[in-house]
Amino acid sequence: MAIKAILFGSIGTIVETSNIQRNCFNLAFKISGLKWHWSKVLYQSMLKKSGGEKRVKKFSLEKKTLVNAKKIRNLKTLIFNNFLKKNKLKPRAGVIDVIKYCKKNKLKIGFVTSTTKNNVDAVFISLNKYIKKRDFDYIGHDKIIKNFNNKTDIYLHCLKKLKLSNKNCLAIEDTEISLKYAKKAKIKCIAFPGDFHRSGKYKDSFIKVRRLNSKIFADL
Repeated sequence: MAIKAILFGSIGTIVETSNIQRNCFNLAFKISGLKWHWSKVLYQSMLKKSGGEKRVKKFSLEKKTLVNAKKIRNLKTLIFNNFLKKNKLKPRAGVIDVIKYCKKNKLKIGFVTSTTKNNVDAVFISLNKYIKKRDFDYIGHDKIIKNFNNKTDIYLHCLKKLKLSNKNCLAIEDTEISLKYAKKAKIKCIAFPGDFHRSGKYKDSFIKVRRLNSKIFADL
């Protein structure tokens, strides 16, 4: 069946933020009076499982230090949002090309993320020079689904709102975890790993790329 929509998954499919988020966690630790520091190597290993609060909690147990993981995660999110609002970032390679291709060929565009609405708003403020909310026919966030850890629900919600079959959509995901949610929704997926996720095998994807290109879709 013909592709009628391209669905960008998490924030990382549009803009590279992994190292920024790592730095925000480290600043949150410092503000909280903790002498913790997550190196790039350590943080990369942590990203194999989703959930910032879970990572903080697990790390606190390893350090045998009692902390309010949720409070630290919320502080990190605030720092991250403020950073995005004050700093202009550029979209990842090929993202603008794909959006232009979709508009030219009258394909729907979805941003199927389960992050907080504040994060979504901050991302678009940071990318305002290149990408705007109005470019998307669907934008997800955490309040849409009951279970934050089940991103498949966001995909199903997107399909319902766009009135499309999973067979008519193509997803783009940057992590193996997120890619599995697209697979559960039975949506064909492109693996577009970010800087901290390139080592993954992405067995559930039909193609793995380092740069998005409209030719990928033209050949389908």
